[in-house]
Amino acid sequence: MFEIKEKPKMVERALLVGAYTRDEERAEADSLLEELAELVNTLGIPIVGRELVHHRENHARFLMGSGKAEEVADRAKELAADVVIFDNELTPSQQRNWEKLTAGLVIDRQEVILDIFAKRAHTREARLQVDLARMEYSLPRLVRAWTHLGKQGGGIGSKGEGESQLEQDKRKIRGQIDRLKRDLAAVKLQRATQRKDRKRAPVPNAAIVGYTNAGKSSLLRALTGAQVLVEDKLFATLDTTTRKIELPNNQPLLLTDTVGFVRKLPHGLVEAFNATLEEAVLSDFLIHVLDASQPEVLEFYETTRSVLAELGADSRRTLIVFNKIDAITDADSIPALRDRFPDAVFISVKSGAGLPELIARISEFVADDLITLELRIPQSRADLIARLHRDADIRHTDYEGNDVLIRARLAPRAAAAYAEFTQS
Repeated sequence: MFEIKEKPKMVERALLVGAYTRDEERAEADSLLEELAELVNTLGIPIVGRELVHHRENHARFLMGSGKAEEVADRAKELAADVVIFDNELTPSQQRNWEKLTAGLVIDRQEVILDIFAKRAHTREARLQVDLARMEYSLPRLVRAWTHLGKQGGGIGSKGEGESQLEQDKRKIRGQIDRLKRDLAAVKLQRATQRKDRKRAPVPNAAIVGYTNAGKSSLLRALTGAQVLVEDKLFATLDTTTRKIELPNNQPLLLTDTVGFVRKLPHGLVEAFNATLEEAVLSDFLIHVLDASQPEVLEFYETTRSVLAELGADSRRTLIVFNKIDAITDADSIPALRDRFPDAVFISVKSGAGLPELIARISEFVADDLITLELRIPQSRADLIARLHRDADIRHTDYEGNDVLIRARLAPRAAAAYAEFTQS
């Protein structure tokens, strides 16, 4: 794939900068800067300093006033930082101005997240989504990649007598964006077909959603035994994983782990990952996992809910699960959360605490959607009876002549297979 810009040498010393304008925003800005540090750590870049800057109003040139900007640049030089990373979104012109001022690399939170996504994406769809988001993000920033912008070229492939190298590259990237959109549309169509086939299966499904690093993949592994990637890093995995679990009532359930949410997620990535997050929209219910040990747990809850609302999935029945209760240091936090979320389940995937209760609650959620059928099936249809034992919760079995009389609880979508044997 065409490279947007030359890769800089591996950066080794990062200065993080967060800017805010109102005093009441300081706590949130500090929290976001801490989250940015986690994102940067996920990329493996050492952090040598952090600066939280209060400025009165946003400025077009540096975001903050020139005086504050000079102070930040001096701090970067003092720390010998080879990259300055802003938690705030920078315009292309602001990014160029900062790079001139600091004589070094300057990026923002969006670029950090895009780089993480690029490293973590494994499936074809995820790679296409990330490539598209990166192309669209980088297109207006191309000018900072070139030192030969004034050169003119002619000949085949150029427009007129003198199309600049920048114009050629922009045209090339626009063409690649169009190609990526076509490829992604084809992959989405294939996924839609796969989902349609899955919907025909008589198995209910639940999507595990939540803030990144809340323990979603760990929970999927604990409940299903699936060998999925589990790391203590933001966005440890981006690709959805679906595994089957057998509930105590003999009812199967498909569990899907979805990509984690984060505050200030680049809008391009929200759009790009709609196909992945559609698993939440199409599920029978959601399992919303939250890290109970995080001071900002309520803010993380609202962040996830707002993204789900954008996707139209906020009306789905939801089971709230607070994970990492073994890591809580504030003794009053659990009672406060129980008051706010009386129907929530409190667990520790690490220690196993609360998992039996969680499985029981999941079984209740599935059971709420089940219907009861009275069936008369010929004993000669052993295949159908065996299938029923896989699909349903068998409540009663009796025999009458050559027929088997069965009372079963099963998902509505599975009932059609037994329609001719249903007794009124």
